[in-house]
Amino acid sequence: MEYKRSDRIADLLQKEIADLVFRRVKDPRVTSVTISGVDVTADLKHARVYYCVMGSPTEEEKQSVAQGLNKAKGFIRQELGKRLYIRYVPQITFCYDQSFEYGDKIERILKGLHENE
Repeated sequence: MEYKRSDRIADLLQKEIADLVFRRVKDPRVTSVTISGVDVTADLKHARVYYCVMGSPTEEEKQSVAQGLNKAKGFIRQELGKRLYIRYVPQITFCYDQSFEYGDKIERILKGLHENE
């Protein structure tokens, strides 16, 4: 299986965006954010960045984090342009990653089954 350029760019973007969010973005709403993955289109023009929030966030906290990330989107894209040597810096869309919540829910169900035995 070959490793496509879009996959390499996605890995690089995930590393750099995680570093930027952790070190450079000063918005207190995004302090507990983890970048869990990035999907890049084949033409490298658009990137979907998946993130999760540490702990068990409420809907209000999720909305607050989404607003903070969307506000920092321009800064993040500008910094990516300075750090990366690619012709086009992709447009960034932030998406909440629900897989961690789903995995936690399954784990609680399994623990409940073992307690009943």
